[in-house]
Amino acid sequence: MFDETPLQESFWVVCLNRKNFPLARSRVTIGTATSSLVHPREVFKVAILAGATGIIVAHNHPSGDPSPSSADIHITKQLKSAAKIVGIDLLDHIICGEPEDDPQLKGYYSFSEAGLT
Repeated sequence: MFDETPLQESFWVVCLNRKNFPLARSRVTIGTATSSLVHPREVFKVAILAGATGIIVAHNHPSGDPSPSSADIHITKQLKSAAKIVGIDLLDHIICGEPEDDPQLKGYYSFSEAGLT
């Protein structure tokens, strides 16, 4: 999903139906080597137009370390709040990296697994 722009952060939204079956996938933004500018407006616009009842968002860390930054935590909180308002579940925010660069050796970070969505 992310190999198109490996040196930049890309932020994606996967739109799901009520049975969590994927309806659509859309890249919302392409950022820089260290950040991805994203706003809940763009994320939920895609979800609403797809008729989604749930979403999973994901982005990559070009450094390979999927540990969340303070900005990642902040946008996840914003998305969680917006999800409640629009009635579309935020099921997870996944950060993709590389296992060899991950302190936990998984290669990804899941806010859901961490209990943060």
